[in-house]
Amino acid sequence: MARTARTATPLFDGAEWDFDTLRRTYDAIAKVAAEELELDTYPNQVEIISSEQMLDAYSSIGMPLMYHHWSFGKRFMHDEKLYRKGAQGLAYEIVINSNPCISYCMEDNTMALQALVIAHAAFGHNHFFKNNHLFRQWTDADGILDYLDYARGYIAQCEERYGAREVEHLLDAAHALMPTSVFRHRRLPSASLREEAERRRERLEEEERAANYLWASFDRATRPSEADEEMRERKRRMGLPEENLLYFLERHSPILKSWQREVLRIVRNISQYFYPQRQTKVMNEGCACFVHYYITHALHDAGQLTDGAMLEILHNHTNVVAQPGYGTPGHATFNPYAIGFAMMQDIRRICEAPNEEDREWFPDIAGARDWRGVLKDAWANYRDESFVQQFLSPKVMRDYRMFALTDDEGDPFFTVDAIHDERGYRELRAALARSLDVSVNDPDIQVSDVDLLGDRRLRLRHVQRDGVPLDPATRDATLAYLGQLWGYEVALDEIRSE
Repeated sequence: MARTARTATPLFDGAEWDFDTLRRTYDAIAKVAAEELELDTYPNQVEIISSEQMLDAYSSIGMPLMYHHWSFGKRFMHDEKLYRKGAQGLAYEIVINSNPCISYCMEDNTMALQALVIAHAAFGHNHFFKNNHLFRQWTDADGILDYLDYARGYIAQCEERYGAREVEHLLDAAHALMPTSVFRHRRLPSASLREEAERRRERLEEEERAANYLWASFDRATRPSEADEEMRERKRRMGLPEENLLYFLERHSPILKSWQREVLRIVRNISQYFYPQRQTKVMNEGCACFVHYYITHALHDAGQLTDGAMLEILHNHTNVVAQPGYGTPGHATFNPYAIGFAMMQDIRRICEAPNEEDREWFPDIAGARDWRGVLKDAWANYRDESFVQQFLSPKVMRDYRMFALTDDEGDPFFTVDAIHDERGYRELRAALARSLDVSVNDPDIQVSDVDLLGDRRLRLRHVQRDGVPLDPATRDATLAYLGQLWGYEVALDEIRSE
């Protein structure tokens, strides 16, 4: 699509901003997003907040509404101390996956930076939230704000009725189990979050009745020859093995009261809400960087951004997508902003001006010209590991000087296992994809068995990946919290995968 000639009046001149300037700039960004990039977004709600409000958003995991818990205050004090000392900066923005999409922008930002973060968050992240299949399947953008309001009110009522300390101990245990309390491989049919809050009482009554079904057969004698069949039937009725620990406790714990089961449900719903973000960090940030880079260049080409504003935007953009070199200070892994943006820029290059290597690796898109369609299809239908497997090119691997190391147990040295050749490129792509697969990198812990008519011992199974065991300190502390919610003995079996 042709761009406007560079004859327009600049949207702003200088670092200062007011709300009229913000609105004028927002409208210009929205026009490019709709007409040139053809983005599909939720309605936007842009809010300007102070540094203290940003720290408060940090502490409550970036959500505009959240129940009270001591850990949020601890996080606030920690981040505030580092920020006041100059040891830690603050994000330029925070964006909420909701309808309308809420973007928090710092009041200390210059006007050029406000333009960048509005394009980045209010249009880049917004489009990704609305269209990616993981967010569409696993999150409820329409109902999340109402659900958070309900959650905060419900937990406040529990504190008044049962005591703040009782609720705090319950939340401590639930928070410890949040990482192991998501559905990774299946989705239970359920109502929206708004409907779930409205139907809470009916579900609680149904679950109370369901929890008692086991006692109906308490007096039944079981012959030894029937033990295996009964165990299989017991597991079938309880849906074992179960990967979502809070879900299992919510349904089957012998000691929890109705209000405690509802608190566990609130915590696991919030944990599930964030799970797609962990699976799409590279794609989500890459999409937002690509969008803000395209939009700001379009505005500059049209004369709506001055050279000075564009230089400031490019300076901040470069800082965001910088990739520290291997072995240098600050290097831990690949910067998701850098890799995501580089891959999306490369997809555009492959569509518009492919070389012979591109035609061999990407025959379906090389020279296709429709880079917008390719990118929007990728944003909608992939997650990080599949996106890397499909679109990481040899050029990007060379640009980032990628190589793969093998660290075999017992060997006193590393082996360089993949370099820049045909076999190496494919192994590098597979290795990077595996490193981004959340379901592979998270511990594989499941409830394997429990006999509510017997000793009620809860048995968990952890399948070690690559022979890596759980950290003993965090393992034992988490099992203690699990025992607190279960009420009886908890045993963990660690199995080494083949």
